[in-house]
Amino acid sequence: MILGSAAVDLAALVLCVLFLAYVLAILVPFLRRRPEPAGDARDLDVHLILPCLDEEVVIARTVARLRHDHPTAHLWCVDDDSADATGAILAGLAAADDHVHLVSRRAPEARQGKGAALNAAWRLIKAWLAADDPSYDATRVVVGVVDADGRLAPDALDVIAGPGGFGDPRVGAVQVQVRMMNRGLAGRPDADDPAADTRLGRLLVSLQDLEFRTVIAAMQHLRHRIGSAGMGGNGQFTRLVVLDAIAAENQTPWHGALLEDFELGLHVLLAGWDNRYCDDTWVAQEGLPRVRPLIRQRARWAQGGMQCAKYFRRVLLSKQISTPSAVEISYFLMIPWTQLVGTLVYTASTAILAYWALIHPTGVTGWFLEGAWGLIPLVAAFGIGPLVVWGLVYRLRCEPTLSRRAAVGLGLAYWGYTYLMLASVWTGFYRVLRSQHGWAKTNRVLAPSTSAVVPDGPSMSGASRAPAIQ
Repeated sequence: MILGSAAVDLAALVLCVLFLAYVLAILVPFLRRRPEPAGDARDLDVHLILPCLDEEVVIARTVARLRHDHPTAHLWCVDDDSADATGAILAGLAAADDHVHLVSRRAPEARQGKGAALNAAWRLIKAWLAADDPSYDATRVVVGVVDADGRLAPDALDVIAGPGGFGDPRVGAVQVQVRMMNRGLAGRPDADDPAADTRLGRLLVSLQDLEFRTVIAAMQHLRHRIGSAGMGGNGQFTRLVVLDAIAAENQTPWHGALLEDFELGLHVLLAGWDNRYCDDTWVAQEGLPRVRPLIRQRARWAQGGMQCAKYFRRVLLSKQISTPSAVEISYFLMIPWTQLVGTLVYTASTAILAYWALIHPTGVTGWFLEGAWGLIPLVAAFGIGPLVVWGLVYRLRCEPTLSRRAAVGLGLAYWGYTYLMLASVWTGFYRVLRSQHGWAKTNRVLAPSTSAVVPDGPSMSGASRAPAIQ
C-alpha cells in the first residue's frame, strides 16, 4: 500500500512539474513578443470559404461585413444542404454581388463534415480561376476559412501578407488570433454583439476569450517561432499551391478527422512548408454561454486530436519537419491521452490522501497539523498558480481596463474551467470507444441578422462562370 501510494504521488508530482515547465516555456516568449510589420493585401489573391449549415441567423450579416471590410476578396459560401433559409439568402447575395459565390451541396454528398464542404469549395475555386486565367499563379492565391458567424479584422489581409506571413515564400499557411465577439463591449468591432443574459454565460464567454487570446495564443507563438503553428477552424489561410500539393498526394486538401483544421496544418508541414501564427490581427467568433454545448464542442475537438494520433510516426520520421517542430507536435498529439492519464493519477492521489487522513490516529486535524498542511502551497504552486496567472496575462495583453481583482478572479475561474475541459476529453474518449465519429454542428445563440444588405463591391468579369456544386 505504501509503495503504491508513493508511486502515485511521484507520478502526480512529475506531471505537475512538466506542466509548470511547459507553462513557463510558452509564457515567457509570449510576453516578450513584439508586433511584426504588415504587408500589402494586394500582393495576394484572397478567396474566403464560409462553410454554412443552417446559418440563416448570422450569414447575411457575416457576408455584409466581410464584403465591406475586404472588398477585393472573393467569398465562397458553401450551403451544405441547410434545412432553413440559408441557401435562399446566399443565392440572393450571390446574384447581387459578383464577389459572392454560392457552392450548393445536396444529399447524399452533403453533411459529410466540415472538411468535405471545404473540399467542395476548393474544387470550385480552382475551376473558376482556371476559367478566368489558365496561367494563374497558385503561389499568390490564398484560400482562407471563416466561420459563418466570423468577423475578420479589417487589417487581417494586410497583416498576413507581411514578412511574418505570406511575405515569406517558405510560409504555406497562416493562422490568426481567435477571440469571442459576444463579450458585450459596445463600440468594439471585435466584441459589440450582445453578451449572454446570465452571469454564468458571460463568465464562460470571457473564459473562452481568455483561453484563445492568452493560453492558445502563447502555445501558437511558440510554434510560430519554430515554423509549426497549428491551424484552427476559423481564421486559417493557406496558399492554393500548398492545398494542391496536399491533394496530389491525398486526393483532397482536407480530410476526415473531426479536427480537420489541425490535420490540414500537419499536411502543410509534411509537404515541406512552414506554418505561422499571427497574433497581430484577429478573427472573432461566437463564444458558447452554456455548459453542455461547450462540452460537446470540446469533446469533438478532443476526439479529433485522438484521431490525429495516427500521424505520430509520419511526423517523427518526416525529413520535412524539424526536430523542435516534431517534438512540439508530438506533445500536442499526446495532450488528450495525458489528460486521461492525469485524471486517473490525480484522482488516485487524492483518494490516497483522503485515506491517510481518515486513518490518522489523531484524525484529519492532526494529520493536517503534523505536516499535511504542506499540500496547500504545493497545490497552489503546481496546480492553481500556473492557471491563475493567465488572468493577469489577459489583463496585461488583451483587456487593460480589467481590474487586477477581476483578472485574478477570472484566473481562478479558469482553473475551474479546466475541469470542464477534462470532462470534454472523457466524453471524446467515450465516443472513440463507441466508434461514434459523426460531426455535430454547434448551434448559434446570436440574435438574428438585422440586415441582408451587402455593400457594393467592385465588379469582376467572369463571375457568372461560377456554377453551383450539386
